[in-house]
Amino acid sequence: MSIKILTVDDSRTIRLIVGRAFKTYDCEVMEAANGVEGLAVASREKPDVIILDVTMPVMDGTEMLSRLKSTADLKSIPVIMLTAEAGRENVLRIARMGVRDYLVKPFKEDQIVERVSRIVELKNRGGTTAKSKKRFDDPLKIVLADDKTAIWDQFKAGLSDTPWQIDGFAQAQSALENIGSHVPDLIFVSTSLPDGAGFWLFQKLRSSVKTEKLPIFALSVKTAVDDQARAQQVGFTGIVTKPIDFADLKMKITRVLGLDASYKYYEQKSGALVVNYPSNYTQSIANDMAAHLQEKVTEAVDAGLDKLVVDLTQLKSVDMPLIEQVLNVMKYAGELSLKSGVIGSDEVRQACTNFEETKEWLLAGSLDDIMKLM
Repeated sequence: MSIKILTVDDSRTIRLIVGRAFKTYDCEVMEAANGVEGLAVASREKPDVIILDVTMPVMDGTEMLSRLKSTADLKSIPVIMLTAEAGRENVLRIARMGVRDYLVKPFKEDQIVERVSRIVELKNRGGTTAKSKKRFDDPLKIVLADDKTAIWDQFKAGLSDTPWQIDGFAQAQSALENIGSHVPDLIFVSTSLPDGAGFWLFQKLRSSVKTEKLPIFALSVKTAVDDQARAQQVGFTGIVTKPIDFADLKMKITRVLGLDASYKYYEQKSGALVVNYPSNYTQSIANDMAAHLQEKVTEAVDAGLDKLVVDLTQLKSVDMPLIEQVLNVMKYAGELSLKSGVIGSDEVRQACTNFEETKEWLLAGSLDDIMKLM
């Protein structure tokens, strides 16, 4: 049976974008221009997902959502809210409405498809399932073109905690032949390959339909500034310098492939949303955690959870930047009426007492202990 999607928006352009986004999927897209029409269609068709604009004439999205939630046979329909405002307060207001997700206008077709695919299984009209976002722990194929096999070994060791396959090639031609038969997810090319072979390989890959959009990073010794400048000029995705910082490299790979790493930091457990701070916590990780905070807290509220626990048990110490981030997490939880607490080792909890900002924190040594206090 086809998935039913109802889009409710007074903008004909937006309705056209939504309709076009799902034209290759086994979906039936229905339209309404305001909340009154939307309620009528929803009551008649019982869609699987409703894409609802906030601002509309006759009846706006807020009122329509309220009526959906108060109608027994409509209240369980997942709603994705569309808003023209990206401000924090507006997003918080939308999250409190009980919607499943939200999207800020303007948006691209693939963004709305990705949001809907989080809720229902989308299948192409040929019967294949729509691709979902890859996770950091999904298998990847990485091709490394470098004539120094020690670099291959470094890559394999530095990425050994992932399920990623590293295929090393000493010659540009052999790398090109392998890529032609087995297209990878990501390619690294040394700029120091003899006779400019690295740049030759890059041009060959960019001129092929199969690989023209693949991420291709240049590998360069830090002091080879001329090679790096040339790599930037010809259009490499980015530059990775030797010796390689593999923590930074993982972050680069995560960003360029859009990998979902949020599961490493957020999990729903024992009736709470647990925010895990890893032992290798850095500012890059802090930024990654912050990017997923709204999404994960909204999911927790939608799932009926009413508690958030910050887990610092993997850390050996705390400092003011960390304290400030935890405060932001707990403040956001409080705005959505989630109770919050912090767990950590004896040393971490003792250290927290030295900060005036943490004096009102609910502290414990384990998840079970904090849940009893909350």
